[in-house]
Amino acid sequence: MTSESNCHQGGFRSLSAEQIGQLTRQGCSSEDWSKVQVAEGFNAVSVKSTYFSGHVKLGVFEKQVSFFGGVSKPAGISDATIHNCMIGNNVYISRVRNYIANYVIEDDAVIDNIELLAVEGESSFGNGVEVAVVNEAGGREIPIYDNLSAQTAYILAFYRHRPKVIEKLRKMIADYTASVTCSMGLVGEGARLINCRIIKNVKIGSASSIEGVNKLENGSINSCIEDVVHIGPGVFAEDFIACSGSEITDGVIIYKCFVGQGTVLSRQYSAENSVFFANCGGFHGEACAVFAGPYTVTHHKSTLLISGLFSFLNAGSGTNQSNHMYKLGPVHQGIVERGSKTASDSYILWPAKVGAFTVVMGRHYRNSDTSDLPFSYLIEHEDESILAPGVNLRSVGTVRDARKWPKRDRRKDPKKLDHINFKLLSPYTIQKMINGRNLLCKLKAISGETSEYFTYHSVKIKNSSLDRGVKLYQMGIDKFLGNCLIKRLEGKQLENPGELRAALKSQASIEPSKWVDLAGMFAPEEAVEQLLYDIENGSVGSLEQVADSFRSMHEYYPEYEWAWAAKVLLEYQGKTMDEITADDIIELVTRWKKAVVELDNMLYADAKKEFTATAQTGYGLDDSLEAKQADFAQVRGTFEENSFVLEIKKHIARKTELGDELIGRMEQLRRNQPK
Repeated sequence: MTSESNCHQGGFRSLSAEQIGQLTRQGCSSEDWSKVQVAEGFNAVSVKSTYFSGHVKLGVFEKQVSFFGGVSKPAGISDATIHNCMIGNNVYISRVRNYIANYVIEDDAVIDNIELLAVEGESSFGNGVEVAVVNEAGGREIPIYDNLSAQTAYILAFYRHRPKVIEKLRKMIADYTASVTCSMGLVGEGARLINCRIIKNVKIGSASSIEGVNKLENGSINSCIEDVVHIGPGVFAEDFIACSGSEITDGVIIYKCFVGQGTVLSRQYSAENSVFFANCGGFHGEACAVFAGPYTVTHHKSTLLISGLFSFLNAGSGTNQSNHMYKLGPVHQGIVERGSKTASDSYILWPAKVGAFTVVMGRHYRNSDTSDLPFSYLIEHEDESILAPGVNLRSVGTVRDARKWPKRDRRKDPKKLDHINFKLLSPYTIQKMINGRNLLCKLKAISGETSEYFTYHSVKIKNSSLDRGVKLYQMGIDKFLGNCLIKRLEGKQLENPGELRAALKSQASIEPSKWVDLAGMFAPEEAVEQLLYDIENGSVGSLEQVADSFRSMHEYYPEYEWAWAAKVLLEYQGKTMDEITADDIIELVTRWKKAVVELDNMLYADAKKEFTATAQTGYGLDDSLEAKQADFAQVRGTFEENSFVLEIKKHIARKTELGDELIGRMEQLRRNQPK
């Protein structure tokens, strides 16, 4: 816990007889004045109507403190009971209806009109609390701690088949928990606690803004000056950790929860046994046993997320899942892979697995697994689950989401806990497209050309949807591989095939085969396995080393990505790296140009639907057709001037230019080769 030197400059001394006399005249009293010590420069005039018990140390109160509305008050203590506390310089404490006990209160903190602020016994301030995520019946508990990342949590929850890894990680967390366990709480420098009721066993970080809360118990508020935590009116929070930049307000109720950096829970949201990582948003609805990876967002009062893994999710109104069938209890779980959306009133019966960037519409009563068919629409039709593979690749909404996520990163803390890869097309999603393309072709070969529907893992796929899915997946694959190739050769002047092959050769220490999404961070399975092995054998033995390993994995992503992409490109061409020629590069880039332009044209057409006559319904209510069109244009703008539409046009031109430039360099290289 914070040392005395962090709160005060210089030493402490006992109160003088004159100071005790003045304090007494100002309505102060103490069970034993000899246990009250003050810093040099202490002026007794700043402390009024206060009772002291236990050992108390007081700083110097000499500044004015600013409040909302331009009000200014002198620092000091009034109308309070202080027990066993160390209070820093220029602290403002007033109107403590019960008492403050066992706290270090750092410089410039404000505590105004609260009921109780106390620590009893030894507390770990929420560290070590077991949060039962994903499976309500248990088995995937995450012991939360101050610096928990989405990646470490993912290993703890989903790698139970590696019991030695889990044992070692839990031991590291237990050791950290022991290191922060203390009988003294903390109110950090510049923190503000105003109009609050009960705060028990809570560590309150620097610059925290806590106002109007009902009850906070056994928690850590890890605010920092760069990224303040705000906890607002009506909040009840127990057994929790709130990370920097988070906001919990407006009647939220949380129990056994981890609230990650930049996450906002508001408007009467309730959650229990759930973890929320960077930039999540929970409003109105509820969560139970949820692993909410980065950017999981739910806005609606009727929405329940339960017993599942989610990330980059947008949950529509009335979204619901069912995790038990009244037999062995709530034992079932579900996985919704990154980037998915659920439409209003969507329902999924767990267990189920939804592929990345899938839109779920309607109610689904069968246990489906569409993880190898990403970018799909999963639609209910006459109680059947119908899948349209790949069609979300051509949705303007999908691309808009991918572009908005980086812009909506609310984290300002220089130390970011979660590693996030925002890429829409990545080895993770492309490996699924390759699997999906091959799977669809195999389904058609087995069932025959004349079949109207194909069945796969409890979903039905129309014949026409299957053919379209194969085409869309191939376009996505070609686009990604071309992107990687162009980026790899960008700016390189190559004189001969040897230099070309040298430029294409990967420097990665491993050759990735399968990719995983560790709750927002892409990594080769081989790199993850190496980390797990290092944890097992003890070469990675601390939480700091685990965090460093994930950081290194994330930073090395571009080289891992190219190593995997190069391998797939060579398989496409049926060649080794030593056989690659300029003609191969020209062929691959030509294929890439075609895919990029076709997909962009599909996005263009999809965007145009937002400006049709149907979309203008409800505009120009009391006037003519011309007024309707004018009203729509004033509110929504025109199709031609829409920023996203303009960006699509620029994207087509920019990508075409990039491709043509590389083709030109390859043609020059080919001309330079000896005959």
